[in-house]
Amino acid sequence: MDVFELLLDQNPATRTVNVVDMHTSGEPTRIVVKGYPELDGNTLLEKRRCAGEKHDDIRQRLMREPRGHGEMYGAILVPETELTRSGDADIGVLFCHNEGYSTMCGHATIALGRFLIDTHDLDIFPRRNALQHDETTGLTALRLHAPCGVVHLSVYTDDGHSDATRSVSFLGVPSFVTARDLEVEIPRAVQWKRLRDAQRSRVKVDIAYGGAFYALVSAEELGFPGGVRAASGATLAEFDEATAALKRILYPRKALFAHPTEPDLEYLYSVMVVERTPKGEVGLCFFAGQQIDRSPTGSCVMARVALAVEQGRLKMGEGCEYESVVSLLNEGNGFRGTAVEQVPEGVIVKVEGRAFYTGASSFVVEEHDMMPTGFTIALPP
Repeated sequence: MDVFELLLDQNPATRTVNVVDMHTSGEPTRIVVKGYPELDGNTLLEKRRCAGEKHDDIRQRLMREPRGHGEMYGAILVPETELTRSGDADIGVLFCHNEGYSTMCGHATIALGRFLIDTHDLDIFPRRNALQHDETTGLTALRLHAPCGVVHLSVYTDDGHSDATRSVSFLGVPSFVTARDLEVEIPRAVQWKRLRDAQRSRVKVDIAYGGAFYALVSAEELGFPGGVRAASGATLAEFDEATAALKRILYPRKALFAHPTEPDLEYLYSVMVVERTPKGEVGLCFFAGQQIDRSPTGSCVMARVALAVEQGRLKMGEGCEYESVVSLLNEGNGFRGTAVEQVPEGVIVKVEGRAFYTGASSFVVEEHDMMPTGFTIALPP
């Protein structure tokens, strides 16, 4: 057997993990398909804790250099959860990134919509053959159990395979707003240059939930009158400094991130800098360990739609186009968010976007590899 075939084989000695790579508006999703151990726990949130406590070396290996990079994103399939057992979901998933594990991810959900339709390997997706396909609409329904709850996907399907020319859509968990026009005092010691130059010490933000909690702030509030579309390498570094400072100040304020049922979801995941345009919104999302989301951020689209409804900018049945600084490079590469239904817990939002395959790989760790969990390089502030 040649080395190429040897590396592709599942081999406990090299701790082989097989993945499929995709991108959604340029944001990667590395889907783990084989080689990940079975997780302890009866619920998906218990399995999420197990992943972090017992198997975090695999996340680090796949997300970090030299097998990944600082902006990598991953999805770990969990075939059985409490909701698949009850018949309320078809498969579970854990989302991961450079810092840890997310509670929701829209861009990865869109990628998984295609992949889970396209795979017919019952070891990967045991309930694949039970999915319901509507011949009239051409849509296949898929219920994905994410840590925040069940996400309902609709995927255009032809002869058992996803249609790459059409958008994948999903209905998320109820999204809601916990704070509007919140004035945040920025201590002098952590103020960034743009804020000092403007002789301001306060920044106005909104806090909203779309499967994860987001702080939403305009570029102008942060001291960037040119908006996010004018961001270059230098201004990206300035946005990084500003959003990191804002996140550190907001993170301890737990009352802002109260969830009605799950304490595990009560934390600030990201700061999204927004700029309104005649066609919709452009966002620059800093999440986890200050990763920049290349996509318009599907879970934050849910949060922003909920905010727009509360502000009276969107009504039920109305939608908006959402872009990132990357998706703007290609027309039709952004997301669309639509307010679908008002429920007691918040707003049900429909998110639409497209994802594409970029590769399939096997990652190994040889016995004498001195960097089995990879590494990150911390750049100076």
